[in-house]
Amino acid sequence: MPAVNYLADRRKKITIIGLAVLFLGGLFFVSTFFIKKNKTLLGIKSLNFASNVSNLLPIPEDEKKELEVMNRLVEEFTKKDGIEKTFMIFLQNNMELRPGGGFLGQYAIVKVKNGEVVSSFFEDANLLDQRITAKVSPPYPFKRMIQMKSWKFRDSNFSPNFPTNVEKAKYFYNLAGRNANNFDGFIAVNAEVFNDILALTGPITVPGYDVEFKSPDGTLKLEEVVEKAYIMNPELDTQNRKMIMKKMTPILIDKLFSLGNIAKSAELAHNEFKRKNVMVNFKDPELQSLARSVHWTGEVSEDWGGDYLMISDANMGSLKTNYYIKHEINYDIDLTAPRPTVTLNVLFKNTATQGDWRTSDYHSYMRVYVPKGSNFLERTMVGYPTIGEEFGKTFFGVVVHTVMGKETNGMIKYELPENFDKSNYRLLIQNQSGMGDVPVKVHLKTDQGEFNQEQVLNNDLKFEFVKEQ
Repeated sequence: MPAVNYLADRRKKITIIGLAVLFLGGLFFVSTFFIKKNKTLLGIKSLNFASNVSNLLPIPEDEKKELEVMNRLVEEFTKKDGIEKTFMIFLQNNMELRPGGGFLGQYAIVKVKNGEVVSSFFEDANLLDQRITAKVSPPYPFKRMIQMKSWKFRDSNFSPNFPTNVEKAKYFYNLAGRNANNFDGFIAVNAEVFNDILALTGPITVPGYDVEFKSPDGTLKLEEVVEKAYIMNPELDTQNRKMIMKKMTPILIDKLFSLGNIAKSAELAHNEFKRKNVMVNFKDPELQSLARSVHWTGEVSEDWGGDYLMISDANMGSLKTNYYIKHEINYDIDLTAPRPTVTLNVLFKNTATQGDWRTSDYHSYMRVYVPKGSNFLERTMVGYPTIGEEFGKTFFGVVVHTVMGKETNGMIKYELPENFDKSNYRLLIQNQSGMGDVPVKVHLKTDQGEFNQEQVLNNDLKFEFVKEQ
């Protein structure tokens, strides 16, 4: 069948509710088309480590492997085997940042058969939570900072580890009287994906709504349509407030499936996985292993044999202030000390100039994950830490407040474990889903001198100290 007719036929058959379902049904398809029709994959970046100068160098990701895995996943989703599979999609608003990406305001249930979306269901998370009568004690920060009495589905993604969040969501789904064991997989999609799609398609309008959606503020305008009027007037009927998303979907499909956008759409899908704006968790062990091999499962690494850092920030103010929050990280490590010592600075910039229905001062609970056995020394501009262990790491949990128009430079100083191997220094910095682009500066002090690296943290970063030969 000619490609144009095939694309037109797909547009007629696909009926999807919600932008996340669009991403699943649409971008997996264009990725299939692009990868199968173009034999040349993206080039692999490489570094020549045979250097006669000591240096701190980034370790590149294997992009060829990533695209091969995407191809394999696409083939799985589009094969015509007559088997129906069911997926739950978490729609996460990262303008209200949570450790797992963003506030879990809605979810979708999608059934796929023979490469087609055959049915879909979309619901606000609070409607599911209304069916939960059990009282579940929430994590400590929820109790302390927002006086939460009972933990429910919409706040289930409080871990930086996506598989943990999946299990917690399944737990609450079962408490609501549903059966979470019937799903073949779970997919988290951040609201930032909508802006990225608009950057590809260009501005769109939706009949019946006097607003134009375009990147980079499309999500912000959509938030106004589906939230603002209902917050300002509680008497309005909220049942159909998200109807615009249903009307918007076919418009985006028409633009996204145009032949001129196929290559760019495939690249978009690839980047969303790398940035953890899309994370997957499959029941099938083989598929899960494939996704894990390229770090698309949103897991906290437990098999890295070197220095480690992950910042996990949680918006505890119950508003969408993260649209205005910018982060920066400065990581300073001294390997010449008897015990390697780290001075970590995390800068919070609140660029909002005034408060409104979705914006305020920023109230955050930040966890800093470091090698297990690290020893806390001191801190400034952050609360006294809660210290714990999980995922084979030590973490320091602190409260951070940042006033509108101001910035907070939080500092935490700590020692690495006593048995830390200084002879072959390697560093992994994992990014948090939904945080966006974070400038990172790494300063390394060794017996051979001092070295610096500057990168943008929007996917996991790896560094290696290459000694003089």
